[in-house]
Amino acid sequence: MLRTLSIHARGADVPVATLSGGNQQKVVIAKWLLTNANLILLNDPTRGIDVGTKQEIYTLLRKLAVLGKGILFYSTDHAELIGCCDRVVILFEGRIVRELAGDDMTEQEILRAAFNLPKND
Repeated sequence: MLRTLSIHARGADVPVATLSGGNQQKVVIAKWLLTNANLILLNDPTRGIDVGTKQEIYTLLRKLAVLGKGILFYSTDHAELIGCCDRVVILFEGRIVRELAGDDMTEQEILRAAFNLPKND
């Protein structure tokens, strides 16, 4: 997993807490990948990490999706949702209020749905 995810560490026995934030996040993802799960749940997977590591994680998530893995992630970064997701589902008060895909996946429509405002037609 060190090689597969390009985790920069002196070795496998280095405490995770001593790694950079991006490498710590890759270790978390590596642990999930080792379970060979068909569905991967992520919460703000790239928050607080550098641009290069974000791109590595995005590439990995796309590869997993191509392999048939389901990836469900919550993100506060609207650009991340638009750039990474095939579709975005918005919840309001515990229920799905909108599903966006393709050209409908814009920051404006995500915010409109998040605030439970009518769809912009």
